[in-house]
This record gives sequence, structure tokens and C-alpha cells, in this order.
Amino acid sequence: MKFVSLLFCLTALLMPAVSSGAAKPIPDPPELNATSYFLVDYDSGRVLAEKTPDDPVEPASITKLMTAYLVDKAIAAGDVALDDMVTISEKAWRMKGSKMFVEVGKEVTVEDLLKGLIIQSGNDASVALAEHIAGSESAFAGYMNHQAKLLGMNNTNYVNATGWPDENHYSSARDIAILTRAIIADFPESYRLYKEREYTFNKIRQFNRNRLLWRDDSVDGVKTGHTEAAGFCLVASAEREEMRLISVVLGTDSDKARTQSSQSLLNYGFRYFETHKLYRADEVLKTTRIWYGDQEQLSMGVGKDIYITIPRGRYRDLDASMEIDSEISAPIDRGQSLGQVNIKLDDELILSESIVAMQAVNEGSLIDQALDKIKLMFR
Repeated sequence: MKFVSLLFCLTALLMPAVSSGAAKPIPDPPELNATSYFLVDYDSGRVLAEKTPDDPVEPASITKLMTAYLVDKAIAAGDVALDDMVTISEKAWRMKGSKMFVEVGKEVTVEDLLKGLIIQSGNDASVALAEHIAGSESAFAGYMNHQAKLLGMNNTNYVNATGWPDENHYSSARDIAILTRAIIADFPESYRLYKEREYTFNKIRQFNRNRLLWRDDSVDGVKTGHTEAAGFCLVASAEREEMRLISVVLGTDSDKARTQSSQSLLNYGFRYFETHKLYRADEVLKTTRIWYGDQEQLSMGVGKDIYITIPRGRYRDLDASMEIDSEISAPIDRGQSLGQVNIKLDDELILSESIVAMQAVNEGSLIDQALDKIKLMFR
């Protein structure tokens, strides 16, 4: 396949090709006393800090993120409604650990249980919702593992809906970040619950255990977890100046340590990096000649919004180029890859994305094809 390499000016599309000066060194991420941790940009997916992110560890109540995600999926599919009444089983009522204090035999709405699950980290709410959706908690765990595979959570296995300790119940920092991103992206309305600081049910007022919600106004989630084996864990997400980061800290030795470690990671990411949307999914990057088709021009762009995370202050130093097929012939399908757009910083390739056809092009008539063949002979 022959390609034509084109350096293209980003003034109209991205940025002016003007250097901002010498690159400033980025310090190493903070060293945390945690079993594992992970810091990633929500939009670009760039990892900014990590320690053993794929090691399986006990996730404790962070498990409830998947429980909540599946409840949201069931609501979106129309299988469950927020005003559905759930009868509380004896198993749900007897759950130990954190609770929202539902009563056996009583009926509670899905909406109240979801709030008790997310804000109060109620084990009783988790089991009640799992039983309502799947019939039993064990069957619900099967749904959880199926969804984990769909999301690409390759180091996760669920046994229950609460995070109750079990040697076969585990996840990883990277997998938890993948799930957190899916929650924010797929169910933004429900995600708003994760920033609620308190919830009162059955005349019992309880507070969200994520202390960052009181310390940092940019933080709007996500979930804490704690068992003796797991240590103190915290998944946090924050948005500053249209840049969102997700941090996962697992296995610290105290509530204070998980809070401070998460804050350190987030501050590091925001202080030394910035994220930009380079291209929109509907943006035309180039129009090119197409041969043997029922039209002569083809618009090309990217198939999704493209973001990039770079060291702070280096936006003007990015260089972009396109490599596209030198001779594009019909038929062409919408979304068909026709080349690459490459982004470099200091001569290092940091991003490469496919350039795709933005519309389908059918074969032209026999006369059109014959004329194009002649034109190509003299091209």
C-alpha cells in the first residue's frame, strides 16, 4: 500500500507550529505507601502514575462500583425502574459491615437502595439489589464477571456483590479505573450520586466515607473500601479546567493515608499535565480525490473524539502529520481506514490514530471509471 506523507498546519485544526521554549522536566510521581495505585486521564487514557496496577488484590467495597453499574444498565434497558419496590430478604437484612439499615420484609425502592449502595456503601442494599435483578447474589456475581470481561477487566473475578472477603474475589487498580471510566461515561446522571456527602434513610443519617469530597471541590467521586486484608482503599475522580483524572489507591494503612495518597496523585496529575481535544469525530481533516466512484471528492476524519495528554505548557510544540493512501478507489465504506494521523512531541511519536472515510462512496458508471482510468494514466 502506497502512502503519501503530509505535514499539515494545525493552525485551523489544532495549534500553531510555534515552540514554547525549552521543555521543563516532569518530576517522578509521588511515592505512596500503598499496595498498588494507578492514575489515568479520563479522556485520553494516558497513564500518569502506576505501581503494580495489574496485580490482583482484594477490592473490598470498591466491588460495589460494579454492582451499581449493573443496576444502571438494568434501568437503562428497561428491566428495572427506580420506583420498583424491592422486598428485603433475610440475607440482605443480616449482612454485616456497612449498612443503610433496611428492615427484613419491608419494601424499599430501587432508587433508595441505589443511594444506600453508593453513598452509604450499604452491604444490605447491595445484596437486595443483586437479588432483585438476578434472583440471587451468586447469579448476580455471574453477571458481574460477564460485564468485567466485556469492559476488558482482565484481572478481576467477583464472588459477591459487596466485596465481602473471599480468596477468589479480586480485582486490580487498572481494572477498577476501567470500570470507573465506564460509570462516568455511560451513566453520567447516576454518577452524580457519587459526590453526595450524606444520605438519611430510616431516620439514620450517614456520611459518605470519601473524605476528599470535603477537602477538594474538584472531586466528585468515587468510592472507598476497607477490610483487614484489603487495607484502606479509595477510588477518586476530579475535574479541573475540563481535564478529568481518575486515581485508584489500594492497600494503605489508614483512612487518612488513602485520602492523602489520592490527593497527592490527583495534584501531581493536574499540576504537571494537561489534556486537549485534538479532533472531533465529525471534523473533516482532509478532502481528497477518489477514483472510479460515483463522486470525485471524499471527506476524511477520525472515527471518535481524539484527546491527548501532554506535559503542561507543551501544547504549541506538538507536530502533526498525515499518511494517507496515495490512490483511493471506490467502493469505500463509511468508517473505512485510509491512513493515519500522527502526533509527535520532541520527535517522539505519542499518538497515532486511523483516518477514516466520513461517507460511503459507490462505484461509478462504466463511463466514469473509464474516464478516471485515462486520467490516472496521465497523472
